[in-house]
Amino acid sequence: MAKARKKKRTHAPNDDAPGKPGQGNRRPKSMVIRMGAGDIGPSVTQLAKDFRAVMEPDTASRLKERRANKLKDYTAMAGPLGVTHLFLFSRSKAGNVHLRVATTPRGPTLTFRVQRYALSKDIAKAQRHPRGGGKEFLNAPLLVMNNFTSQPTGDANADPIKKQLESLTTTIFQSMFPPISPQATPLNSIKRILLLNRETQTDGSYIISLRHYAITTRRTGVSRRVRRFDPSEQRHREKKTGALPNLGKLEDVADYILDPASGGYTSASETELDTDAEVEVTQTTTQRVLSKREQQKQQNGEKDKKKDLEQGSGVEKRAVKLVELGPRLRLRLVKVEEGVCEGRVMWNEFVTKTKGEEKELEEKWEKRRKEKEERKKEQRENVERKRQLKKNTKANAGQAGEGEDEDEEEEWDSDELEAWDDLDDVNGSQGNAGEDMDEDEDEDMED
Repeated sequence: MAKARKKKRTHAPNDDAPGKPGQGNRRPKSMVIRMGAGDIGPSVTQLAKDFRAVMEPDTASRLKERRANKLKDYTAMAGPLGVTHLFLFSRSKAGNVHLRVATTPRGPTLTFRVQRYALSKDIAKAQRHPRGGGKEFLNAPLLVMNNFTSQPTGDANADPIKKQLESLTTTIFQSMFPPISPQATPLNSIKRILLLNRETQTDGSYIISLRHYAITTRRTGVSRRVRRFDPSEQRHREKKTGALPNLGKLEDVADYILDPASGGYTSASETELDTDAEVEVTQTTTQRVLSKREQQKQQNGEKDKKKDLEQGSGVEKRAVKLVELGPRLRLRLVKVEEGVCEGRVMWNEFVTKTKGEEKELEEKWEKRRKEKEERKKEQRENVERKRQLKKNTKANAGQAGEGEDEDEEEEWDSDELEAWDDLDDVNGSQGNAGEDMDEDEDEDMED
């Protein structure tokens, strides 16, 4: 039998699809959501849009929220779409802005209070030469984390919860972006940096500063005026008009390049004083495909032509500079939950419970878990019983029993719908309870 043809050019295999083997190697995807839609205000709405730009390209950049959408609507679609992280921006009645970072499908959830933030447009206004939107957002940024793990002090009375928080936070932030392989990742694909710096606090609070930068490079050892004639440097300029200097009033181009009043080669300030880091970059050049005759000539000993054809790369020094894109965020970790925005509170900065209260909460969540398992078991038994009943009815009844089968099928569907409606009511009540807990804890935070 002939082998079935498999289309490869137009039907590329989707390795990132959920539910396939090797699911742990798929690229992380995210959704940045503003809870409450327009109720959170225009500033937080713009902050959510700026944060979507940070998470590009593996995020839902054109997501449209509605006021009627609830959290369960997004969590229900996270599985089919392969979404691994949810970023939820919300604002409480007291005016506090919160960012919840949840990993799907089972959590945990980190709740941060946004103490201060600056939008991308505000940062661009403060810069003399802001960076425009280019090809920086076609690849994921390089994640740089600083001071996330505290140094071991050797103290036997060290808080173990603090070490667990550090490990959990580090793992969640590292899983937001695809891992980078130094041997396989092209250097020119890294065009952005996301910097996360943990600030050291004496009161034990967990505060993270977030910065977003674009990576720019330029040639070193060349005068600024000479660089303006380089076509590769001109392409990086935002304003295409006026990229070349006006030489109409000069008699020779040397008068422009060697002008000592403007930093020419004859000036004392021939080398520019800046603190940009210099790195050696291998500059690749394109090669044309040789014909058979040219390959034969190359093999026969034309050394001069062979050198010209084999010259494919050169090394040059380039200065690396970071240009801030925004937004800026100062986040304070206030709560850690076990599930996706609902579940047992694992840690809370403002609420401290006694041993008895912790035991009572453990019993409460254990009771909920057992009730959920019982409901699932009962639903499976009902489905299996009705399936067996339908199978026996078809085997024993003849053609006259077709009407009864249809009635039984309709009754089965109605019972199934009632069971699922009951389950949705229970889940909805748990979700509302989680939201009430958030509001109560927010009030406790304010107190």
